[in-house]
Amino acid sequence: MMCKFIPCLLRSNGLFYVGVAALTFIYWASGFTKLWDFTTAQAEMAQFGLKPPALIAALVILVQLAGSALLIFGRRWAWLGAGMLAVFTLATIPVAHQFWKLQGLASFLDMMLVLEHFTVIGGLILAAILSELKFGTIRPTPTPGRA
Repeated sequence: MMCKFIPCLLRSNGLFYVGVAALTFIYWASGFTKLWDFTTAQAEMAQFGLKPPALIAALVILVQLAGSALLIFGRRWAWLGAGMLAVFTLATIPVAHQFWKLQGLASFLDMMLVLEHFTVIGGLILAAILSELKFGTIRPTPTPGRA
């Protein structure tokens, strides 16, 4: 029996890799940008009062690139990459998005970024689950009445 286009596409490894690469784009693009311009990465860390800026910038780059690589290519270790990126994303909120200290439009815009962070964290959780279902040891629980 020939596979229908959409179900086959949704089960394909290619679409999985495109999806996790797109989900992690903000991390690996930021990591490579910081790596290529380490001086600016240090200045960014210093702007948020993080010390020592060089060490913090190096750790941020490591988390962004290693977490992305594990989620995209790690198969059975994808959960670790997703966890690294989720914790990092959550940790950036009190450091870089203190909307509660701002007023008016600035507060609103920073709060919207925080809400986006929670959306990305949800996507990372789902990507880890999907990776485990696709490559790991767990299998989907059968739904009654479905084959």
